[in-house]
Amino acid sequence: MSDEVLSERRGHIQLLTINRPEARNAINRATALALGSLLDDAERDDDVWVVVLTGAGDKAFSAGMDLKAFAQGEVPITDQGFAGITNRDFPKPLICAANGAALAGGFEIMISCDMVVAADHARFGIPEASRGLIAGGGGLIRLPKLVPLAVAYEMALTADPIDAARAYELGLVNRVVAGPDVLEAAMALAERVAANAPLAVRTSKDVMKRARELTEAESWPVNNEAFARIGSSVDALEGAVAFAEKRPARWTGK
Repeated sequence: MSDEVLSERRGHIQLLTINRPEARNAINRATALALGSLLDDAERDDDVWVVVLTGAGDKAFSAGMDLKAFAQGEVPITDQGFAGITNRDFPKPLICAANGAALAGGFEIMISCDMVVAADHARFGIPEASRGLIAGGGGLIRLPKLVPLAVAYEMALTADPIDAARAYELGLVNRVVAGPDVLEAAMALAERVAANAPLAVRTSKDVMKRARELTEAESWPVNNEAFARIGSSVDALEGAVAFAEKRPARWTGK
C-alpha cells in the first residue's frame, strides 16, 4: 500500500486518506496514482458500498497540485483525471470529509465527490486566475452546475475563497461541523447511506447524475428503465419481505 494515500475498511465503507500533511496534502504523481488505484479497487469490490475521502491533519483537505513536484516534471494526472479522480465516473456514493482548506485542485477533488462534510475552519476556492492559470481539473465545468452562475463567475474570476458557512449556504457542502468532528460526521453520513440497498443507492445516483444533463422528457426513459430493473432485483423483494416481517433488511446488492 502506498504511504501517500491510506486505506481502511469500516464495514461496507472504505475510508481513503490523502496522507501528505507536511505538504498540505498536495497531489504529486505518486499520490494521483495511489488514489486512482484505490478507487479502482473500491469500484470493483462488491463489499464496498460507500467511499469516504479525507485528508491527513487539520490544515488542508488538499492544496491541489504539488507545484514543487510539477516544477520537476511530475504531472499528477492519470487517465481518470487530476489526482486519479476528477474525470472519473465513480458509480458508488463518494463522500468528502473536508478536514481543512480545499483549494485549486483540492477543490476540484472535493466537487468530484457526491456529498461533502466540512470542517468549520475550511475554505474553498479556485484561485488559479491569480497565478495566470485556469482551473483545469473540472472546476470550471462542475462549479456552474452546483451554484448560481454569478457565484461561479465570482469565485473563478476574483480567485477569492469562500468559508465553510458560505459553502453551506450555497449548497456546496451538506454539513459543517467542528474540525475535530468532521471525519466522525462524514462516517455517520456514510453509514446512513450504507444502511440502504446498495444497488438501489448506486442506481439512484446514476439516474440523478444522468438526468441533470437531460431534459425532463429525455429523463423519463432513463428513470423508467432503472425503476423496472431495480423492481425485479433480489434486494427489492428482500426490502418488501423485511418490511412485512418488521425486521432489518439483509441486503446483498443483487
